[in-house]
Amino acid sequence: MKAVIQRVENASLSVSGEQVSTIERGLVVYVGIEQLDNEASVVAFAQKLVAMRIFSDDDGKMNLSVRDIHGDILLVSNFTLCADISHGNRPSFINAMRPPMSASVLFDYCADVVTDLMRGIGNVGRGVFGADMTVEQVNIGPVTIVY
Repeated sequence: MKAVIQRVENASLSVSGEQVSTIERGLVVYVGIEQLDNEASVVAFAQKLVAMRIFSDDDGKMNLSVRDIHGDILLVSNFTLCADISHGNRPSFINAMRPPMSASVLFDYCADVVTDLMRGIGNVGRGVFGADMTVEQVNIGPVTIVY
């Protein structure tokens, strides 16, 4: 599994001009599901995601998690994170999980696990697997973590 995690003030996601999801202060997380991923790797990632201390405390130190600040999370499926560009100029996506339906099931499972971990704390939005999405976000920091 690969992920790009960005700290945001707010974000919205649209498909074909129609807004699908919005969040306030929290995290936008782009998720790429790879061939060897499974339910255990998804759970480990979700637990790490909600506990990661990348929000500032009163002293300005990154010491708070998205749960601590009662933030929101927007999960966006993004198979291009699995790209291999080590040979030539055209990315290879051989590491991305196939068939896409299997990746879709694991992405949905990831969203469900994150939602359970955030229940009663913050909202969890998600993109539409396989869709051409437009994401608008206002980054804070910026803080970007690659998992």
